[in-house]
Amino acid sequence: MNTFQKIAELGGRILLALLFLMSGIGKISAYSGTAAYMASTGVPGALLPMVIAIEVLGAAAIIIGYKTRIVAFLMAGFTLVTALLFHNNFQDQIQMIMFLKNVSIAGGFLLLVANGAGPLSVDRR
Repeated sequence: MNTFQKIAELGGRILLALLFLMSGIGKISAYSGTAAYMASTGVPGALLPMVIAIEVLGAAAIIIGYKTRIVAFLMAGFTLVTALLFHNNFQDQIQMIMFLKNVSIAGGFLLLVANGAGPLSVDRR
């Protein structure tokens, strides 16, 4: 594998995980509003600490390439569940696009499940 491919794999992991890292951190600073939003959709706000942990710790693990296949599998599932819970109003085109965005992200995680993190990762050390 050449240097460009190694860097592209690392960059892909970072870009895929960055959304979750920023989202998890954002939920910390907007905790009560996020919990209220979750409750308004029927998801208990008490699950918010677990959601934050999944997003922040999962993203960090993907970025550094630690237990990548397992974490990517769990993140794919988490992403699909959130799509079904929060973006299921297909009459609203924005919500349909958000749903498909989540499905696409889950696809990216499944590529990590299939191929692993690559040589620039903790998994390879």
